[in-house]
Amino acid sequence: MHMRLQFGSQTKLVVVICFFWWPIVESQVSNPLPKPARALDATLQDYAYRAFVHPRTGVPFDGVVPSYLTGIEISAMRLRSGSLYRRGVESFKEFVIPVGLREQPYVERLVLVYQNLGNWSTTYYSLPGYIYLAPILGLLAYNGSDLSASNLPELDFWASEEAITINFGRVSPIPVGTVAKCAWFDLHGQVNFSSLLTGNVCSTTEQGHFSIVAESAVPPVSVPPAPPEHTPRGHTHSRKYIEERIWGIIGAATGGTALLVLLALLILWAWRYKKRKRLRELERAADVGEALRMTRIGSMRAPFALATRTMPNFESDFDA
Repeated sequence: MHMRLQFGSQTKLVVVICFFWWPIVESQVSNPLPKPARALDATLQDYAYRAFVHPRTGVPFDGVVPSYLTGIEISAMRLRSGSLYRRGVESFKEFVIPVGLREQPYVERLVLVYQNLGNWSTTYYSLPGYIYLAPILGLLAYNGSDLSASNLPELDFWASEEAITINFGRVSPIPVGTVAKCAWFDLHGQVNFSSLLTGNVCSTTEQGHFSIVAESAVPPVSVPPAPPEHTPRGHTHSRKYIEERIWGIIGAATGGTALLVLLALLILWAWRYKKRKRLRELERAADVGEALRMTRIGSMRAPFALATRTMPNFESDFDA
């Protein structure tokens, strides 16, 4: 009876641990909310495609952003993938795209969307410890087969022969004692720094958002990002982001299974320990008292006593 009660209390312990542990695993594998910068990209893609009233291949069309994003400039250019690879683009705003540009997955037509965030740069791309010497410029690629589509996923594209260059032109003066750097924000929000080329020019081999920055003695106070009012009809992620989420789910499930197995082994060990301890107590009691015979009951040995240890003496025996 004692062992059944002990096992029942341990089972309750497992249930309590699982009750508090499961929400943690669930929160790790659930999809996070879209970041404000990614929501902004979806909004600007939608409004950039609206500029294609009479689309022409290889011609940039400037779009108009909604009133609550006044100050941001956008433009879109539709190109054939084969022509882009063979010829490149001599000039698309501040960007110069060389020959050898590849995209994944391959599409027959693609659209390059240009962004100039202007005074919204620090709102969507806060960079503590640095100051911006130029506005954030973005270059993203999308499938160009349907120009009425919105909330499209970005295509992965890269320069396979020469780097893409960004000519920022005039920039703010560099603070004394600091060095200007090129900053590149990828689609996952990671920032990378590189050396500035002559003439306020930066280079890249991939898409993303770019600017020129310098270290700041006093970190600027960042303004909380304000998500755009435009609500996307759906939300998609890049291939790398989906792979990361899948591995996160696999890791959380594996960790949960390992924890449950460990708890089961711990309970089994505790039960066997209590059993062995009880047997040792019985053996010590037998050693202290009268020596008893031992017998085997199942898989264990236990002491037992005869039905009658001494023969009784009747009173008549004493009268004789």
